[in-house]
Amino acid sequence: MGKQQQAGAVAPDGPPTDVDARLAVRLAALRAEHGWSLGELAERSGISRSTLSRAERAEISPTASLLNRLCAVYGRTLSHLLSEVETESADVVRAAAQTVWRDPASGFVRRSVSPPHPGLRGEVVEGRLEPGADVPYDRPPVPGMEQHIWVLDGRLHLTVQGTEHLLDAGDCLRFRLWGATRFHCPGPGAARYAVVVVRP
Repeated sequence: MGKQQQAGAVAPDGPPTDVDARLAVRLAALRAEHGWSLGELAERSGISRSTLSRAERAEISPTASLLNRLCAVYGRTLSHLLSEVETESADVVRAAAQTVWRDPASGFVRRSVSPPHPGLRGEVVEGRLEPGADVPYDRPPVPGMEQHIWVLDGRLHLTVQGTEHLLDAGDCLRFRLWGATRFHCPGPGAARYAVVVVRP
C-alpha cells in the first residue's frame, strides 16, 4: 500500500448521516474552490483518491482522522468545517441545536457546543470516548492553535507531540499544537471532556 492509504485515513463503510451528506457537498465544493483534482488532493492529504471520491459522494461516513487531514490541507478546524454545513449561527447555541458527529471507526462522539462564529477566535467542543477508543491525529488542522482540554468524566490518556499525559476528571491540559496528537480512553468507564480551541 502507498502512503495514500495510511492507517487511520480510510473511512469505513456505513450508512451516511444527514451531516455526512452536507459534509460531502462542502468537501467537494472546497476542492473545486482550490481548483484541485482528486489526484492533487490525494497527494496533499495522504488519502486515497477512491476514499476522497466516496467521501465527496456521501458513500461513506468519514473518520475523525480523515477529516483532520482534510482540515489541515484546507487550513480550518473541524468545528469550522462543520459550521460551514450548518444554518446561520446564533449567539445562543441551544443544546438541541448543537451539531453532534460520530466517528464510525472509533465510536468517538463530538458535540460542537460553541461552534466558530464570525469575529470570534474561540470555540468549545465536547468529546466522548468509550473504553478502549483510540483516535490519532497525525497533524494539527491549524498549526499553532491553542487548546485547553478539561476532563469532565472518566480518564483520558492524551499524547501531544510525543509527550504522554494521563488526565483524570477535573484535570486540564493546555498547549499550543504543532504536531501529532492521540486521544485514548483507558477505561474502565467512558471519558467525557471539553476542548476549548483558540485559533492563532
